[in-house]
Amino acid sequence: QVQLVESGGGLVQAGGSLGLSCAASGRTSETYYMGWFRQAPGKAREFVATIRRNDGSTYYALSVKGRFTISRDNAKNTVYLQMNSLKPEDTAVYYCAADPIGRYYSQSNDYDYWGQGTQVTVSS
Repeated sequence: QVQLVESGGGLVQAGGSLGLSCAASGRTSETYYMGWFRQAPGKAREFVATIRRNDGSTYYALSVKGRFTISRDNAKNTVYLQMNSLKPEDTAVYYCAADPIGRYYSQSNDYDYWGQGTQVTVSS
């Protein structure tokens, strides 16, 4: 089992920046991909970004590419999401997730472990 604990989030004005962190514990070797998903009220959960453990390859949703940056520190078993140029449509609960074996990186069903979520609100 892998436990994921997110931190960060909060309220920011449009155009501002915010950072999220996600610390993994337990069987941390089972974090082939560590990524972020988000869910806005009334909408389905969507992929935001992910990073591969072995080589640091990153993948982003088109809606955040160029504005968000995902990184990870394997020594600390922590993944980060730096969010810049935030827009009101980025408002959502952001979830950290881990895929233990490396399947399709943007499918939420392929991620076995999830954090509790952290709220990000961007005001206009």
